[in-house]
Amino acid sequence: MSQNLLQLNGGNKAFGMQVLFDQATFALNEGEHVGVIGPNGAGKTTLFKILIGEEDLDEGQIVKSRSLSLGYLSQHDHWHADETGNSYLERISKLPLWQVKTMGRELKVTEDIFEKKIMSLSGGYRMRIKLLGLLGQDPNLLLLDEPTNYLDLETTLLLEVFLQSYEGAFLLISHDREFLRRTTDHILEVEAGEIVKYNGNIDDYFDQKELLRTQLEAKARSQADKRKVVLDFVARFGASANKAKQAQSRLKSLDRMENIAIKDLPVGASIQIPEPPHVGKSIIKLEKASFGYSEKKVISDISLEIKRGDHVAVVGLNGAGKSTLLKGIVGTLKPLDGTRELGYEVKIGIFNQHVIEVLNPNHTVMESLEDAAHNDVKRQEVLNMAGSLLFSGDRIHKKVQMLSGGEKSRVALGRLLLEKVPCLLLDEPTNHLDFQTVEALTQALIKYTGTFVVVSHDRGFIKRVGNKILEVSSGGVLLYPGTYDEYVWSLQKRLATEEDVVEKVAVKIVETKKTTDKRERDKKLRTLSRKIEQCEETIAKLEKQNSEINEKIVAGDASRELGQEMANNFIKIQELESEWLNMEEEKKSLTEDL
Repeated sequence: MSQNLLQLNGGNKAFGMQVLFDQATFALNEGEHVGVIGPNGAGKTTLFKILIGEEDLDEGQIVKSRSLSLGYLSQHDHWHADETGNSYLERISKLPLWQVKTMGRELKVTEDIFEKKIMSLSGGYRMRIKLLGLLGQDPNLLLLDEPTNYLDLETTLLLEVFLQSYEGAFLLISHDREFLRRTTDHILEVEAGEIVKYNGNIDDYFDQKELLRTQLEAKARSQADKRKVVLDFVARFGASANKAKQAQSRLKSLDRMENIAIKDLPVGASIQIPEPPHVGKSIIKLEKASFGYSEKKVISDISLEIKRGDHVAVVGLNGAGKSTLLKGIVGTLKPLDGTRELGYEVKIGIFNQHVIEVLNPNHTVMESLEDAAHNDVKRQEVLNMAGSLLFSGDRIHKKVQMLSGGEKSRVALGRLLLEKVPCLLLDEPTNHLDFQTVEALTQALIKYTGTFVVVSHDRGFIKRVGNKILEVSSGGVLLYPGTYDEYVWSLQKRLATEEDVVEKVAVKIVETKKTTDKRERDKKLRTLSRKIEQCEETIAKLEKQNSEINEKIVAGDASRELGQEMANNFIKIQELESEWLNMEEEKKSLTEDL
């Protein structure tokens, strides 16, 4: 039976009038892989900060096991500007550096990567170094806050395999449904002041939620029918002398009736993208174009045309040149060679991390949306957009500086959509968005009649919205001939061909554990050997006693006491032989692991 690692009992937490947790309770056990989900602002990151001691509960308590060792993978970096991977890991790790780097090989972090300054690495490699630093602290519970944000597909797949093989427990905040489906076996829902734990992965969670709600609604309808019957009876016979007592009894039965409380479903965003202005068939055309910096080419000899209505998904590893291609499409990078031709009256609107970071913090939500809206857009349309992005009532007057990361992303999306441009460029639009908003954006982009180019690490999102796959690889750009699922499959196959990742990650974890536990194992072997030897000596002694008793019985001394002693010895011998067999099996297992 797995041990309880930590437990939250009756937890309350509020910031001003906003209540995050109200008598929240849950428990986490060894080895559980738990996905943490909930709307933006519900308190997921706050929960993590409470668990690591950065925030305090207003009421309630956290009970932690003595064996608990927490490791927190935050969204923020903790390395110095000039640190290399080696110096960073040596500074923060409890385990020996060689041992941490052994695990790094399974995340495809080579020695030359360890020797480079971390700030010079791509986002994918920075995340790998950060994860290794966390593992170097030897935790048995990982807290992972949006670990896949800004990762390329290769790093996401490697992280996925690593977490599947991880023997410890983890809590994982993510909005990536595919990633949660493949890595978790429980779901922790943080919503409307409650924290509820569900068995199974994200698909099981949605099934259970729907089933539970259906059952509660049926029970509530049944009780409403019973209540109506009782009230009708009282209204009809309450004044009758011979029925008054019966009417009062039925009224009391209503007080005893269980109150079925059905929570409202979370309000879901419903994004309506305004129809784009009509433009020509060609949106942008590149002919033998090369893009780069200071005459250093990053991608070369690109010939492609994006047409009206194309939904283009750009894929490729971090560092392959996706950002360079996007800048070339937008026009912030001029071609070093070849030509870039924008279609007649085509304008490109951009959503990326930069536009979120430069939102005016002193604007209200409404002011920020109005500031970006096209001249043709009416105030009511701006209000409708705000409402579709879950900003309604007084929330439209909330200052940008007071918004969460997800709320700022929604404001930036609304600003882009209100520009009414014929082509949208979306760089990681799902980062920091909750399930409801990601699903709303997905549905809106599927229906969108305009053109967009999108980059995203979210596999479920990208495969649903993209009808063309553009792969950036080996300094070039090609239209991928298959579907997005086929592209993912081909990358997984290549990774497996280069290195059997799944098997080797598991083997390396075991090998690392063997090295770490060798002294303890040797000690256990010595203890087992002594116990086995003692057991064998006791069995031999008892067998000798029984042999002597048998000789006496044969000689005619068949007393009852001797028979009882011989029977007791047989029972002891059987127990000792069973114990001996178990110890030999354990010794064999320990010996084979060496």
